[in-house]
Amino acid sequence: MNSNQPLPWQQDGETLLLRVFVQPRASRNQFCGIHEGELKLRLTSPPVDGAANECCREFLAKQLKVPKSAIALIAGDSSRHKRLRITGATTQQIEQLIPPD
Repeated sequence: MNSNQPLPWQQDGETLLLRVFVQPRASRNQFCGIHEGELKLRLTSPPVDGAANECCREFLAKQLKVPKSAIALIAGDSSRHKRLRITGATTQQIEQLIPPD
């Protein structure tokens, strides 16, 4: 992991705070590493009617092995730049999912 970039996540007790940049309409859901201080996610859903937000929550829940209800969107409802609160996840879990530079 590139130590020159700020990490896009922060542990707050039982909660993981995460900054993500979403690229909608991708060929598959995947983590793409850290880009400008945010975790970049490619998601298959289009950015309409909250579909990308829902896909983002479902993808992260599956990858982090937490219930979808444990993931709350706290900022960026209609933006590609989002902030999420994930209850029951750790920084170690998210670090293991990030592809190496």
